[in-house]
Amino acid sequence: MNNEILDALSQITREKSVDRALLVETLEAGLASAVRKKYGATADVQVQFSNETGAISVAIRKTVVETVEDPALQITVEEARAHRASAQVGDVLTFPLAIAEFGRNAIQTAKQVLIQRVREAERDRVFREYSDKIGTLVRGVVQQVDRGNVIVKLDHSEGFLPAREQIPRSYHRQGDYVRAVVLNVDKSAKGPQVILSRTHPDFLRRLFESEVPEIAESIVEIKAVAREAGARSKISVFSNDPRVDAVGSCVGLKGSRVQSIVRELGGERIDIVPWSQDPTVFVSRSLSPARVMDVKLFEDEKRMHVVVADDQLSLAIGKGGQNARLAARLTGWKIDLTSKSEEKKRHDLAQASRIEIEKLELGEVTTEKLISAGIETVQELLAATMEKLMEIPGVGEKTAEKLMGAAREYLDAHPPQAASADELAFSPEADDSDAGASGEAAAAEATAGGTEGESAAAPPTPVEAPPTAAEEAGVAHGEPSATPRAGALANEGDDRA
Repeated sequence: MNNEILDALSQITREKSVDRALLVETLEAGLASAVRKKYGATADVQVQFSNETGAISVAIRKTVVETVEDPALQITVEEARAHRASAQVGDVLTFPLAIAEFGRNAIQTAKQVLIQRVREAERDRVFREYSDKIGTLVRGVVQQVDRGNVIVKLDHSEGFLPAREQIPRSYHRQGDYVRAVVLNVDKSAKGPQVILSRTHPDFLRRLFESEVPEIAESIVEIKAVAREAGARSKISVFSNDPRVDAVGSCVGLKGSRVQSIVRELGGERIDIVPWSQDPTVFVSRSLSPARVMDVKLFEDEKRMHVVVADDQLSLAIGKGGQNARLAARLTGWKIDLTSKSEEKKRHDLAQASRIEIEKLELGEVTTEKLISAGIETVQELLAATMEKLMEIPGVGEKTAEKLMGAAREYLDAHPPQAASADELAFSPEADDSDAGASGEAAAAEATAGGTEGESAAAPPTPVEAPPTAAEEAGVAHGEPSATPRAGALANEGDDRA
């Protein structure tokens, strides 16, 4: 029997990866519980298991008293002296017990306690193990497909791949190998459930880490990922070694590396974008394959106003607004897209709505002072603060109030023509359906064509270029297409998201 117990403990330890010391402790607790069922719930039970021989010793301890109040814990002096003649009040006697005294029910109780404790220990181990693996890549075998949800056999556990976390139009069969990232670990009454995902941006990130040695070695760094699973993704990369081309490392020879990832994702297109510390350059590159003519940065609003050629607008927007939407998520900047013709229309309308400061007839001296201070229109006067006006020589608080009043009266009597032009806004937090609707409408009006030159000052020069090896592989990467401007120097970092 002793050898059987030792063999059983060794087998459970090996198969369930449960600590042997915990099993021994649980076995002792189970036997103690069985003894208390027979001798009383308050009995002081001692159980010792020998790891060397497998022998189990069981005993109960009782305190010698004059009057017994708890028979499970106490014994009278007369009864105690029957076991030990020198027993006195206050002594504690130990009474060894044979396991055979407990019967089958007691042994069964100990067995059930052991099984329950092993299950709990296994659940705790799985929860700790996979909680540490959240965001990491795992590989398993499809065990079952139930109403679109996939049960995956993992090491020491099962993974649950919900239908919502599967790439659209993908198909999984029993016995197939599948890779995914650990999204979460949920505790439940049946044990921890390892939730997997193949649509999360981290899945794309981990695939690149596994396929590109330069990323695994931290020579090339993934700065951000934006993804619409099954359709298109954008990933920005940066090389910490100037001798290593970040984009080329990710693409691989003849697109071999990225094609492996594209196949894993079921044909999902991947745009690899060179990261830049200059946000205007980064946003310009993120809108690839479209070429950007000009970028205006509004740092306080975390917004970019981007101008592209008329024949590049549909490329910049993408199907259903997808390209611009992903660019906004990748960079963390809100992107306002407009075509060159619409920008010119906006400028012309703004010029037409200008009301020269001379219209107020403030007098030659006052007018010259305002113009010298940079206030050339009625609108600029109205937008100025009292503090700014009072900085002008000869203008005090009363004069500043009169100037503001004159501007308001004139604009009320002569309202300017409203300046407006079509513009599409794409936000990092925008809802896909909303952005897609506006993107499709604009794309229907624009015609996809060539590309614009890199400098904002250079005139547009359409170029029909043959596809590169990267583009043939399903990958695109942008080049700087806007003149770098002073401004914010930090990028928003990775998605989560």
